Amino acid sequence: MNNYQRINPKTPENISKRNAYLIGGGIGSLSAAAFLIHDAHMPGKNIHILEQLNLTGGSMDGAGTAEVGYTARGGREIEAHFECFMELFGFIPSLKDPDKTVLDEFRELNLEEPIESHCRIVSHQGEKEDFSAFGLSTENAMELAKLHMTTEEKLGATTIGEYFSPSFFKTNFWFFWATMFAFEPWHSVVEVKRYMERFMHLIGGMNRLKGILHTEYNQYDSLILPLLTWLKNNDVNFDLGCNVTDIDFDFANNEKVATAIHYERGGKSETLAVKKDDIVLFTNGSMTQNTTRGDLNHPAVLNRSEDKGCFSVWEKLSKKSPDFGHPEKFCSDIDKTKWLSFTVTLKDDDIVFPYLLDLTGDKPGMGGLVTIKDSSWFMSWVVPKHPHFINQPDNVKVLWAYALNMDVEGDYIHKTISECTGREMFEELLYHMGLEDKIPEILSHTVNVIPSMMPYITSQFMPRVAGDRPDVVPAGSKNFGFLGQYAEVPHDCVFTVEYSVRSAMMAVYKLMDLNKEVDPVYPSQYDVRVLSTAAKTCLNLDKVPLQSIPLGQLLQGTELASLLTPNREN
Repeated sequence: MNNYQRINPKTPENISKRNAYLIGGGIGSLSAAAFLIHDAHMPGKNIHILEQLNLTGGSMDGAGTAEVGYTARGGREIEAHFECFMELFGFIPSLKDPDKTVLDEFRELNLEEPIESHCRIVSHQGEKEDFSAFGLSTENAMELAKLHMTTEEKLGATTIGEYFSPSFFKTNFWFFWATMFAFEPWHSVVEVKRYMERFMHLIGGMNRLKGILHTEYNQYDSLILPLLTWLKNNDVNFDLGCNVTDIDFDFANNEKVATAIHYERGGKSETLAVKKDDIVLFTNGSMTQNTTRGDLNHPAVLNRSEDKGCFSVWEKLSKKSPDFGHPEKFCSDIDKTKWLSFTVTLKDDDIVFPYLLDLTGDKPGMGGLVTIKDSSWFMSWVVPKHPHFINQPDNVKVLWAYALNMDVEGDYIHKTISECTGREMFEELLYHMGLEDKIPEILSHTVNVIPSMMPYITSQFMPRVAGDRPDVVPAGSKNFGFLGQYAEVPHDCVFTVEYSVRSAMMAVYKLMDLNKEVDPVYPSQYDVRVLSTAAKTCLNLDKVPLQSIPLGQLLQGTELASLLTPNREN
């Protein structure tokens, strides 16, 4: 979008002697390492990724075998105007064809197999619901319009439930919005505003998920694995099993200079000295921190430990400077930030997947999320493109599902989903799909159902105000920055891959003084064509003649009226 800035920056001074320490092994750090090599020309051997776990990839995971079952905690939504994401994967080589990039393959897939849902909502045990319209009243639509016009400062810490009228939560719009992005009524309405503006160009097709892009496999195999391979080929150091516990700073002269990193490895405490011309980038929170998993016969037990990993480190840092944010706003109320997903692995299935194809009309990978409107657990499922894992045999298939209501009884299984084994979750899902009479037969060829309980999965949506998330590069910082979902990236929305990649680009470009601008967030909310389409969709003007309402009379003979009512005389 900003081709004038697609330059090869000058090599920073002494780059061969400078080091980068990237704390956390998720997409934020991996992207930062890539930009350090690609744009700052830092030798890969000078880059150190410090990760507590014994694997990298962070929340973008995917693993398992056909024998024990597969698991993926979830996938992030991707669309064509993720500018930083596209730039990153535009220089990462494909694992299948070294003459192509990951972006090349990604685009080709989505041109050949575009997502378009033909069944977005079901109820009454497998009955398709009408999802052609948002179901917004004029009052609801005006609430959305007012939200667009109101500043974040004015909205402050207002919740979704406080902002919208009760009728809003019975609309298809809410069912679409809540399940696509995992919003709850107690979350921040500012985040809804950001999502609405960030994806406004997609609102016209949101009921069909048009414009949402998908990967060939799960996002670990399709995105993380080629990125990791490229970084390793460039000699980046991966220090796994390295539990960072604190960071020291020199705050003299109104500056912030990271001077040391404290960490534990193998039961031993160690300290890593940091020079002023090195850089330290810290992923200060993880939405999948303290994940626990269950299986077919065991629930995933919620982890309420006071050891919150990277959140605990952030809590220490926040006491050192008011510019380092307020982690307690995000990670102190697990019952408002948790939810659970589960991955089902079936072998030699001739019931579930043929039934779902007939029910939805969507081939695997091309339909997206299906929401069960009358599920007490507020469940949704996805049939991913097959195979979903690189090592997955053709006769083994996977299904992914999740729920937003954690602490209410199910409709078939009279327990909360938090208490359920994988088997019980799957039984509840099959009941709502309309397969109640087939449950025993389906379970007989179910390899595993692996639930993942995530205490902090929606913590980035909790109500907050300016300053609660620290700036990517805090004021006065000379060699330190924050990465990921809990750093402040103006205008962009959290719970996306783009947000983490953008934070990495911002941090690297600024701290390395590259004199290269980061692509701006796509400003679709300022495009009158986008605004008119959004208004038309929210007001359902396809079914109501514009001239029959006062707005039509007001706009008669104007350009806006012609945009709102194409192929009609004004």
